[in-house]
Amino acid sequence: MSVAAEPLPDPHTDVASIPATVARVRAAFDADRTRPEAWRREQLAAIAALIRENVDALEAALSADLGKPPFEGFVADLGVIIGESRTAARQLKRWMRPEKASTPVNMKPARARLVREPLGVALIISPWNYPVQLLLSPLIGAVAAGNAAVLKPSELTPRVSAELARAVPRYLDGEAIALVEGGVEETRALLEERFDHIFYTGNGRVAQVVMEAAARHLTPVTLELGGKSPCIVAQDADMEIAARRIAWGKFLNAGQTCIAPDYVLVHRDREEELVEGLAKAVRSFYGDDPRSSPDYARIVNTRHHRRLAGFLKDAELAFGGELDESDRYIAPTVIRNVGPESPAMQEEIFGPILPVIGVANVEEAIAFVRERDKPLALYLFTGDPELEEDVLARTSSGGACVNGTIWQVAHPNLPFGGVGPSGMGAYHGRATFETFSHRKAVVTKGTRFDPKMMYPPYGAIRTRLIKRLLG
Repeated sequence: MSVAAEPLPDPHTDVASIPATVARVRAAFDADRTRPEAWRREQLAAIAALIRENVDALEAALSADLGKPPFEGFVADLGVIIGESRTAARQLKRWMRPEKASTPVNMKPARARLVREPLGVALIISPWNYPVQLLLSPLIGAVAAGNAAVLKPSELTPRVSAELARAVPRYLDGEAIALVEGGVEETRALLEERFDHIFYTGNGRVAQVVMEAAARHLTPVTLELGGKSPCIVAQDADMEIAARRIAWGKFLNAGQTCIAPDYVLVHRDREEELVEGLAKAVRSFYGDDPRSSPDYARIVNTRHHRRLAGFLKDAELAFGGELDESDRYIAPTVIRNVGPESPAMQEEIFGPILPVIGVANVEEAIAFVRERDKPLALYLFTGDPELEEDVLARTSSGGACVNGTIWQVAHPNLPFGGVGPSGMGAYHGRATFETFSHRKAVVTKGTRFDPKMMYPPYGAIRTRLIKRLLG
């Protein structure tokens, strides 16, 4: 399957217009346009309609930009937005309801509650690998919480950006939700403006720039980053299932997934069996020639293709390794005997190249993981519940999945986020609503009874009494 070669659109917004755009969105929020439950429901329904009524155009854009198969495009990028919108609408009244808190005896008469209020104007900056989902999924939580928003899609998927730029004003409230296209210059201009929350998905280097800009206005941030997500395969694992599920999670979207297994640590006695199982799984997924498979994606651009090709120089290939820069194609590839200092182990791969490293036991694998930055995801294959608990207790990661890959991010009732260098904050489902809400503490005092004990003058007797009561 070759990537379409039609002329690329130029994703661009006039930089000079950005301050006025942000001001317009803020004016809508300040006018309380976004607070009513009815407005929130309208926008949630509109987000779902935007996807439903533009599936063909968006799938075509995803295919042109990323070579993404329609199945992957719908399941991982489009359909999930419809589902999240419906869930948010169904749960909205419960999420918005004030949360009661108990009041201690010494504070009565009073009642206490937590009231969730919108933060204000959110800036959502999305990446290119899942360019629809990772832009609109945070937006669902932002509008459910009653916020206005400015959206910034990735310029590296220009056809998707162009489709979203056409659709967003047609479906969503243009006064309270705006979309800005472009690259570094436009993003820099956006970061000069004051926002009430910045939600960024991407790499750690740009995240530092985002945090520096946010610090100037004391703006809170959510950072969804990445890292080298390890996969530990214990000696007792069902190797056929492990190989198939690792191959699926790794080669989905040609490996361009922030939670894809980045490398595998497998017991040495079963390393050969795993590699053979991975090769078998790849053949069953994509045939003998993955290049011709309609179900295998492409690398986003030439620059990333060349970066990934660099990992294969002098690497020991177990299978794969075929490259075609003109088609942005890299075959599903497994490399072996990879040292900790090799290029493939120095940065997140973010492509269809999987290092397999043999270890003596799970203890060695745990030590290997703990010596490195905390990853966004950790995968473990074992049938031993005690070993499962031991690995989860002794490693730290944004999320984890046992005997599977990717599924922890798909669960609608679990938050998704990183830890340490892999990110901060979390979203999905109610967690997204909470991310864009301020939990305001409210105490309402009764007026029928007004004890004088807390008013001055205090005196020695009252001081001793209060110490006895509260001490």
